[in-house]
Amino acid sequence: QVQLVESGGGLVKAGGSLRLSCAASGRTFSSYAMGWFRQAPGKEREFVAAISWSGGNTYYGDSVKGRFTISRDNAKNTVYLQMNRLKPDDTAVYYCAARRTPIGSSWYIGSSEYDYWGQGTQVTVSS
Repeated sequence: QVQLVESGGGLVKAGGSLRLSCAASGRTFSSYAMGWFRQAPGKEREFVAAISWSGGNTYYGDSVKGRFTISRDNAKNTVYLQMNRLKPDDTAVYYCAARRTPIGSSWYIGSSEYDYWGQGTQVTVSS
């Protein structure tokens, strides 16, 4: 089992940047594929980015491609989401998620494919 705690959210002006962190407990973090999702008020949860446990494979949602970067540091049990050129439409609660997998190159984009979730961190982008 793994517990996830997000941090780094806040209020930022459009065009600005934020870096979210997701710290994971447990000794087998390197066996988990990780993902970031977001949910705005009144909207469904949306896939943002995913990374394999090897760190060598990443995938992004169309709305953030070219602006956001997902990365991980397995030695620190942490996954990051660097968000640049933020827009008001990026305003949402951001969640990280984990799925244990034996395949180092796999990533997942469906929320139902993940087993563990953090509590979320609010990101607000003002215009």
